[in-house]
Amino acid sequence: MDHKSFYFTVPWDEVHYLKETLSTMEMPFSIEQTDAIVLEEGQVAFVFPTVSARHYQHLRELFGEDGKLYPEETSSR
Repeated sequence: MDHKSFYFTVPWDEVHYLKETLSTMEMPFSIEQTDAIVLEEGQVAFVFPTVSARHYQHLRELFGEDGKLYPEETSSR
């Protein structure tokens, strides 16, 4: 995924259901456990690019909350 815009955090036991649902919706996403995102023990992040307002609303309903902004990557100069 080229641009990471926002993410939702979920427990590992919800990953399979959410992957299946998002695949059915044909929604682009990646799953991450990275230092860029603060995760609690046993959590994973579903990361998304910028999507339309209609698609975002579907995601918001699916995850039950607003997405969090993905941290901008910093490059060392």
